[in-house]
Amino acid sequence: MLSHTPLIDQAKRTAIANSTTEIQLDYDFRPMFLDIKPLVSGVDIAVCHLETPIAPDGKELSTYPFFGVPKEITTAIADAGFDRCSTASNHAYDRGNDGIDATVNALLTTGVEQSGMARTPEEIEPRIFTVRGIKLCHLSYTFSYNGLTMPDETKWRSAIINTQRILRDAKRARELGSQATIVSMHWGTEKESAANSMQTSIADELTASGLVDLIVGHHAHVVQPTKQVNGIWVMYGLGNVLSNLPTDERWPINSQDAVIATTSLTISSSGKAVFEKPVMHPTWVDKTHGWVIRDVQKSLQSITTSQGLARELELSLGRTTQVLGDFISPYQSLP
Repeated sequence: MLSHTPLIDQAKRTAIANSTTEIQLDYDFRPMFLDIKPLVSGVDIAVCHLETPIAPDGKELSTYPFFGVPKEITTAIADAGFDRCSTASNHAYDRGNDGIDATVNALLTTGVEQSGMARTPEEIEPRIFTVRGIKLCHLSYTFSYNGLTMPDETKWRSAIINTQRILRDAKRARELGSQATIVSMHWGTEKESAANSMQTSIADELTASGLVDLIVGHHAHVVQPTKQVNGIWVMYGLGNVLSNLPTDERWPINSQDAVIATTSLTISSSGKAVFEKPVMHPTWVDKTHGWVIRDVQKSLQSITTSQGLARELELSLGRTTQVLGDFISPYQSLP
């Protein structure tokens, strides 16, 4: 999720229009998520990637190149049904330690947990949480902070991708009782649908360890392949579920495409975590109608979808199918 300036402006307009409603917000991003809310809220645990930090209280908002976005985005994330976010990204340190504190605090205030940022040294360490009786651990790492350098004494504020560090954390998670460890990775080459050699080599090392059970990637801003590596599912990149890209000639049209990936987890009799083959639910950012995240297949089935919108959705579905066709199932409405 990338809250660019036009999205923030739209959220401001929505808040003003809804100023007589029960919940008073300075920025209202909630309508952007309504189309995907049934899918997100219908699972046992829903995880997003929040790439942009929250602006510290009393400080000006900012967007590219150094983000500090309204805390109300976390209200929308919670309202959509997300339970937690990964937060380690190349923008994690854009607003310094105050921005990290503001992000964690905003998420927790809305009831959303996170991995990838820390207010204390203890908070960056692996933590266990339980979903339907299964003990899980969610870890989050990024390839860089866009040239910003954290002081040595506060490098614990987030986590840089380092295989030894990740394996150490995953081993610690196992010692704490994790039955399934999920790793979020902010990595890849921007605009490139193919995974790069860094991604594939690190995925091979992590999955071969027996300590990591699922890898979920982001950063390229386009959808990337999903593959089994050493028997472990690796989603190299899920695209941009919410953004205003392309903002200029730098960005390809598929930067508005994404997928929400769903999978089921079972623990075998031997205690091994088994994630089923992921199912990809294509999404597309509809900028024309207020930066709405469209559930592509659901919208194509709707009789209220205009011909113009249907054409855009079909093109988006075609682009995503080229990369992830084996993982996209025919649309079935939720019960």
